[in-house]
Amino acid sequence: MTDFSTTEFSEFVIDEHIIGIRTTDLTLKSGRRSPHYVNWRTLANDVYLLDNLTDYVLQFIAQLPLECDCFYGVPEGATKLGVVTQFKWARRRADYGAGAYRLPMGRAKAKEHGDAADRYFVGAPEGRIVLLEDTTTTGGSMLQAAAFLQDLGVDIVAAVGLTNRNEKRDDGLTVAEAAAAQGIQYYAMSNALDLLPIMRRRDLIPAERIPALEAYYEQYGEQPLQW
Repeated sequence: MTDFSTTEFSEFVIDEHIIGIRTTDLTLKSGRRSPHYVNWRTLANDVYLLDNLTDYVLQFIAQLPLECDCFYGVPEGATKLGVVTQFKWARRRADYGAGAYRLPMGRAKAKEHGDAADRYFVGAPEGRIVLLEDTTTTGGSMLQAAAFLQDLGVDIVAAVGLTNRNEKRDDGLTVAEAAAAQGIQYYAMSNALDLLPIMRRRDLIPAERIPALEAYYEQYGEQPLQW
């Protein structure tokens, strides 16, 4: 396995149009009006690109100082990411075999009937878990999923996001700080504050949208945009 390259992954994010600029502002789940988007969900429907993406995830995880037993994607945006990453990671392990590794998947909505153990999962995560998320803005979905798992006694050793939008939450905390308050180390594979300047150098940002981006990060950003 090759080493993770932040530069290469950032180019992948931009080339696959995961991040882009809107001609009119987009209303995010957080309620904020944003001039740019970060959308990983269309890529998850392409087998070839999801295969490439999960290779990047495994490269990134390999460089981190942590031990884990299982990857779990935040339902439902990162469900496929979690399943494919866990499958590929387990197959590469020296002790790979029957009964050695789980293939967990969470339900976005609890199942009303059947065994209580299956209400929230199609296979529950076990052991030391790395929680995977696609995009973090305020981190609400990721941290909610983490709190639910922690209440069940699940050991979350880290949370990894594909792209961090680098915004402060309404409480003034960054996503990393909010995760740390829950006892979780958060890592981002790419960051909007790095991606947007690359896009500008490649002439991918219309000049008329630059003031809107600067104003957005002046108001919500972990720090202002540095071109």
